[in-house]
Amino acid sequence: MKKERLYLYDLLEDPLVSYPAWYLLSPKLHRDENLRETLKAIHSMDFAPYAYPENFDDLFAAFAAGFYPIFREKYATGYFGGKVMFLESGGWKSMPLSREAFELENWLI
Repeated sequence: MKKERLYLYDLLEDPLVSYPAWYLLSPKLHRDENLRETLKAIHSMDFAPYAYPENFDDLFAAFAAGFYPIFREKYATGYFGGKVMFLESGGWKSMPLSREAFELENWLI
């Protein structure tokens, strides 16, 4: 399956965070409105509609509902194939298990 670039400037005219300039996504995720809204929030630094999860059940409920929780106010995350992944310019990467991943204050849903 050929991947497509989603350019930041197709989402926002004047982003506060301009890196990365694009994301490499599958055609399905390229059209995913929840992912687009998450990326807009990250690049505009507008986290008003988001909240810290109270527990990990809330975090995984957001994944199950098709949302992309934000990690450390800079990464869209997804749950694919039993793995938590984070989005970088070149595509989805497996998220390393670190102490930060287990601190709920690093997540926004």
